Amino acid sequence: MEFSMLTYFLLFLSGAAAGFIDSVAGGGGLITLPALLLAGLPPQMALGTNKLQSSFGSITSSYHYIKGGKADLKTARTGIIFTFIGAAAGTVAVQVTSNEFLKKLIPFLLMGVLVYLVVSPKAGEIEREKRMSSKWFYVTFGLLIGFYDGYFGPGTGAFWVLLIVFFLGHEMVKATAYTKIMNFTSNI
Repeated sequence: MEFSMLTYFLLFLSGAAAGFIDSVAGGGGLITLPALLLAGLPPQMALGTNKLQSSFGSITSSYHYIKGGKADLKTARTGIIFTFIGAAAGTVAVQVTSNEFLKKLIPFLLMGVLVYLVVSPKAGEIEREKRMSSKWFYVTFGLLIGFYDGYFGPGTGAFWVLLIVFFLGHEMVKATAYTKIMNFTSNI
Protein backbone atom coordinates (compact mmCIF):
# COMPACT_ATOMS: atom_id res chain seq x y z
CA MET A 1 0.00 0.00 0.00
CA GLU A 2 1.17 3.49 -0.75
CA PHE A 3 0.19 6.45 1.41
CA SER A 4 0.47 10.18 0.86
CA MET A 5 2.74 12.23 3.11
CA LEU A 6 -0.39 13.65 4.75
CA THR A 7 -1.59 10.14 5.63
CA TYR A 8 1.81 9.27 7.11
CA PHE A 9 1.72 12.48 9.13
CA LEU A 10 -1.81 11.80 10.40
CA LEU A 11 -0.86 8.22 11.30
CA PHE A 12 2.17 9.57 13.16
CA LEU A 13 -0.02 12.03 15.09
CA SER A 14 -2.55 9.35 15.97
CA GLY A 15 0.25 7.05 17.11
CA ALA A 16 1.78 9.77 19.28
CA ALA A 17 -1.62 10.63 20.80
CA ALA A 18 -2.39 6.95 21.41
CA GLY A 19 1.01 6.41 23.03
CA PHE A 20 0.41 9.32 25.38
CA ILE A 21 -3.08 8.11 26.27
CA ASP A 22 -1.81 4.55 26.80
CA SER A 23 0.92 5.80 29.12
CA VAL A 24 -1.60 7.69 31.25
CA ALA A 25 -4.71 5.54 31.30
CA GLY A 26 -4.79 3.05 28.42
CA GLY A 27 -7.18 3.06 25.49
CA GLY A 28 -4.81 4.25 22.76
CA GLY A 29 -6.15 1.55 20.45
CA LEU A 30 -9.38 3.53 20.29
CA ILE A 31 -7.36 6.14 18.37
CA THR A 32 -4.92 4.04 16.34
CA LEU A 33 -7.30 1.36 15.11
CA PRO A 34 -9.78 3.78 13.50
CA ALA A 35 -6.86 5.78 12.05
CA LEU A 36 -5.38 2.65 10.45
CA LEU A 37 -8.77 1.63 9.07
CA LEU A 38 -9.40 5.12 7.70
CA ALA A 39 -5.99 4.99 6.02
CA GLY A 40 -7.30 2.01 4.06
CA LEU A 41 -5.64 -0.96 5.76
CA PRO A 42 -7.65 -4.20 5.66
CA PRO A 43 -9.14 -5.00 9.11
CA GLN A 44 -6.76 -7.87 9.97
CA MET A 45 -3.73 -5.79 8.96
CA ALA A 46 -5.00 -2.80 10.98
CA LEU A 47 -5.55 -5.04 14.02
CA GLY A 48 -2.08 -6.58 13.69
CA THR A 49 -0.39 -3.21 13.19
CA ASN A 50 -2.21 -1.86 16.23
CA LYS A 51 -0.98 -4.85 18.28
CA LEU A 52 2.61 -4.40 17.12
CA GLN A 53 2.77 -0.72 18.01
CA SER A 54 1.12 -1.21 21.40
CA SER A 55 3.50 -4.04 22.32
CA PHE A 56 6.37 -1.55 22.58
CA GLY A 57 4.59 0.50 25.23
CA SER A 58 3.38 -2.54 27.15
CA ILE A 59 6.84 -4.14 27.34
CA THR A 60 8.40 -0.88 28.48
CA SER A 61 5.71 -0.40 31.13
CA SER A 62 5.98 -4.04 32.24
CA TYR A 63 9.72 -3.70 32.70
CA HIS A 64 9.28 -0.47 34.66
CA TYR A 65 6.71 -1.98 37.03
CA ILE A 66 8.65 -5.22 37.54
CA LYS A 67 11.90 -3.36 38.17
CA GLY A 68 10.08 -1.05 40.60
CA GLY A 69 8.69 -4.00 42.57
CA LYS A 70 5.04 -3.32 41.70
CA ALA A 71 4.62 -6.64 39.86
CA ASP A 72 6.25 -10.04 40.02
CA LEU A 73 6.61 -12.42 37.06
CA LYS A 74 6.25 -15.48 39.30
CA THR A 75 2.90 -14.19 40.55
CA ALA A 76 1.86 -13.34 36.97
CA ARG A 77 2.93 -16.69 35.48
CA THR A 78 -0.55 -18.28 35.37
CA GLY A 79 -1.96 -15.10 33.85
CA ILE A 80 0.78 -14.99 31.25
CA ILE A 81 0.17 -18.60 30.21
CA PHE A 82 -3.62 -18.36 29.95
CA THR A 83 -3.61 -14.88 28.44
CA PHE A 84 -1.25 -16.18 25.75
CA ILE A 85 -3.55 -19.15 25.06
CA GLY A 86 -6.63 -16.91 24.88
CA ALA A 87 -4.88 -14.36 22.66
CA ALA A 88 -3.61 -17.07 20.31
CA ALA A 89 -7.18 -18.41 19.96
CA GLY A 90 -8.48 -14.88 19.31
CA THR A 91 -5.79 -14.28 16.72
CA VAL A 92 -6.68 -17.49 14.88
CA ALA A 93 -10.39 -16.57 15.05
CA VAL A 94 -9.84 -13.10 13.57
CA GLN A 95 -7.75 -14.55 10.74
CA VAL A 96 -10.60 -16.79 9.65
CA THR A 97 -13.20 -14.01 9.95
CA SER A 98 -14.08 -12.35 6.66
CA ASN A 99 -12.96 -8.77 5.98
CA GLU A 100 -16.54 -7.76 5.21
CA PHE A 101 -17.80 -9.02 8.57
CA LEU A 102 -14.95 -7.30 10.41
CA LYS A 103 -15.63 -4.01 8.61
CA LYS A 104 -19.18 -4.16 9.98
CA LEU A 105 -18.24 -5.46 13.45
CA ILE A 106 -15.32 -3.19 14.34
CA PRO A 107 -17.25 0.11 14.53
CA PHE A 108 -19.76 -1.48 16.94
CA LEU A 109 -16.98 -2.93 19.08
CA LEU A 110 -15.18 0.42 19.15
CA MET A 111 -18.34 2.25 20.20
CA GLY A 112 -19.10 -0.37 22.85
CA VAL A 113 -15.63 -0.08 24.35
CA LEU A 114 -15.76 3.72 24.24
CA VAL A 115 -19.12 3.79 26.02
CA TYR A 116 -17.85 1.30 28.61
CA LEU A 117 -14.74 3.38 29.32
CA VAL A 118 -16.76 6.57 29.66
CA VAL A 119 -19.28 5.11 32.12
CA SER A 120 -17.01 2.61 33.94
CA PRO A 121 -16.66 3.11 37.66
CA LYS A 122 -13.56 4.65 39.15
CA ALA A 123 -12.03 2.14 41.55
CA GLY A 124 -8.77 0.97 43.00
CA GLU A 125 -7.63 3.80 45.20
CA ILE A 126 -7.03 1.37 48.08
CA GLU A 127 -6.45 -2.36 48.33
CA ARG A 128 -9.60 -4.34 49.08
CA GLU A 129 -10.46 -7.86 50.04
CA LYS A 130 -9.80 -10.53 47.43
CA ARG A 131 -12.97 -12.01 45.87
CA MET A 132 -11.32 -14.78 43.83
CA SER A 133 -8.10 -16.78 44.01
CA SER A 134 -5.32 -15.44 41.79
CA LYS A 135 -4.97 -18.78 40.04
CA TRP A 136 -8.64 -19.03 38.99
CA PHE A 137 -8.81 -15.33 38.21
CA TYR A 138 -5.91 -15.59 35.76
CA VAL A 139 -7.15 -18.84 34.23
CA THR A 140 -10.64 -17.42 33.65
CA PHE A 141 -9.85 -13.87 32.62
CA GLY A 142 -6.58 -14.77 30.92
CA LEU A 143 -8.55 -16.90 28.49
CA LEU A 144 -11.46 -14.46 28.09
CA ILE A 145 -9.61 -11.16 27.89
CA GLY A 146 -6.74 -12.79 26.04
CA PHE A 147 -9.20 -14.00 23.39
CA TYR A 148 -10.78 -10.55 23.17
CA ASP A 149 -7.38 -8.89 22.82
CA GLY A 150 -6.22 -11.41 20.23
CA TYR A 151 -9.41 -10.89 18.25
CA PHE A 152 -9.92 -7.14 18.64
CA GLY A 153 -8.09 -5.37 21.45
CA PRO A 154 -9.04 -1.76 22.24
CA GLY A 155 -10.02 -1.32 25.89
CA THR A 156 -8.26 -4.46 27.05
CA GLY A 157 -6.12 -2.61 29.59
CA ALA A 158 -9.15 -0.96 31.17
CA PHE A 159 -10.91 -4.31 31.44
CA TRP A 160 -7.87 -5.88 33.10
CA VAL A 161 -7.43 -3.05 35.60
CA LEU A 162 -11.07 -3.03 36.67
CA LEU A 163 -11.22 -6.80 36.99
CA ILE A 164 -7.95 -7.00 38.93
CA VAL A 165 -9.16 -4.30 41.31
CA PHE A 166 -12.56 -5.94 41.76
CA PHE A 167 -11.56 -9.62 42.00
CA LEU A 168 -8.01 -9.50 43.38
CA GLY A 169 -8.45 -6.38 45.51
CA HIS A 170 -5.29 -4.63 44.31
CA GLU A 171 -4.95 -0.88 44.38
CA MET A 172 -4.70 0.93 41.04
CA VAL A 173 -0.90 1.05 40.63
CA LYS A 174 -0.47 -2.66 41.36
CA ALA A 175 -3.45 -3.51 39.12
CA THR A 176 -1.93 -1.43 36.32
CA ALA A 177 1.42 -3.18 36.77
CA TYR A 178 -0.11 -6.62 36.26
CA THR A 179 -2.30 -5.26 33.47
CA LYS A 180 0.77 -4.17 31.49
CA ILE A 181 2.26 -7.66 31.77
CA MET A 182 -0.98 -9.25 30.52
CA ASN A 183 -1.28 -6.64 27.75
CA PHE A 184 2.23 -7.36 26.55
CA THR A 185 1.50 -11.08 26.57
CA SER A 186 -1.65 -10.75 24.48
CA ASN A 187 -0.10 -8.15 22.16
CA ILE A 188 2.71 -10.52 21.29
